[in-house]
Amino acid sequence: MQVPDKIRFGVFFPCYTFRTEKRASQLFNRIQDAVLECERLGYSSVWLDDHLMLNKMPILECWPILSALSRVTETIRLGTMVTCNSFRNPALLAKMAATLDNISNGRLELGIGAGVQKNEHYAYGFPFLAPKSRLERLKEAVELIKKLWTEEKANYSGKYYSIRDTVCEPKPLQKPHPSIVIGGCGEKLTLRVTAQHADRYDWGYLPSLEEYKRKLKVLERQCEAVGRSFDNIEVMLVCWADIHRK
Repeated sequence: MQVPDKIRFGVFFPCYTFRTEKRASQLFNRIQDAVLECERLGYSSVWLDDHLMLNKMPILECWPILSALSRVTETIRLGTMVTCNSFRNPALLAKMAATLDNISNGRLELGIGAGVQKNEHYAYGFPFLAPKSRLERLKEAVELIKKLWTEEKANYSGKYYSIRDTVCEPKPLQKPHPSIVIGGCGEKLTLRVTAQHADRYDWGYLPSLEEYKRKLKVLERQCEAVGRSFDNIEVMLVCWADIHRK
């Protein structure tokens, strides 16, 4: 398991963090102010989740927000925790991510997952497939994205996605590509994709340190099964705290 030279701390702002704000301009200003303060305090990264609706709560789409934040920040890294694979064609997502990495001067962290909110998918007209199919799609999406980020002309033919002689220019500034964080902690399917493709993992909330250690052991076994070194995946731990104030 890859341990960085020093511990880095990031801040995650889920879509309900500033749930009292009703106007889009006020909501963006609150997010921007919080991110600028995180940068001033020396945090390594900030992360936004990728939801389109939560009851009647006003939610701003995460990718335009990250793009806007890239122009007012200088050092803090900008990530998604995590982008829902079902919401966007992965070839388009690769292009979006490469663009953000360029305009942020190489500060993108791409978190991606299979999606979990059934009602949200159906409301926006996206299919919500069985877990196995969603994880197969996620695996293909990450493979396709890596090809577009690293190859001059990319070709991919999978069960769910395909591209032919596709050019993604400019390439991301980060080499060989921006870090990919796989979200989800399902042990049979999700951790298999994590073992194959993740630079880091996002398991969300786990109730105890013992459970966290157990998940690490499961991931280590999955790495052995796919022939990848466990040391190539960076340690990550997500802690939750509700900072909302009335």
